[in-house]
Order: sequence, then C-alpha cells, then structure tokens
Amino acid sequence: MSTDSQDTNAATAKLRYVRIAPRKLRVIANMVRGKPVAQAINSLRFLNRAGSQEFFKLLVSAVANAEDKGDIDVDDLVVRTVMVDQGPALRRWRPRAHGRATKVKKYTSHVFVEIAPQPQSAAAN
Repeated sequence: MSTDSQDTNAATAKLRYVRIAPRKLRVIANMVRGKPVAQAINSLRFLNRAGSQEFFKLLVSAVANAEDKGDIDVDDLVVRTVMVDQGPALRRWRPRAHGRATKVKKYTSHVFVEIAPQPQSAAAN
C-alpha cells in the first residue's frame, strides 16, 4: 500500500510537559494542520498567541529530523498530523476569604507533530 512508503519518509517531533493548557494549543494545531511546512513556520513566526513560539520550535525540530533522515526534499514537506493531548495537571492552592483555600489546576500538554512529503496526486494539482 502507498501509505507504507510515505510512513518511511515521515519525520516526527514531540513536545512534552509544556506548561500551556491543551485548549489553547489546539487552536494553533488546527491552524497549522495540513499546511506546507514553510507556510506553517512563517505564520507561526508572527502569530501572537500563547504557545506559538513552542509550536514554531517544534516544527523546526521536525524539519531538522526530516533532514537527518536523508533523501527528503524539505520544500515538499506538509504537516500531516498534529495531536495535542493533556499532560499531568499541577495542583496549586489559592487563598480565599474566611481562611479557606481553593484548588487551582495548572494544565500541561503533550504535542506530537508528523511531517511528510506531499502525496504525488496533491503535488500535481
């Protein structure tokens, strides 16, 4: 099947335990998913949102991983898969009125990016 040959050319990168809520990172993931890598990196460079800098570094790392694999043309790479999962939540306490304390959860995220060359049928269009 042709997907097996594409999987050998795919390059991945992971970012784990990043201290940003997954809900905020998924907005950026939806923006980047399916775009050519050069266009995604350029749009992340000027995006003013929490987590855009981390996504930028992650995509640059995935491109470097693709270059290390060898015979892959970097100009043809497309962001194929972006997954943002929730990591462990840090539990903190906030003092409140009348001597009480309430729990505050600081969420972390795990991000997975896979980039691969464009399929030949899409590249011809």
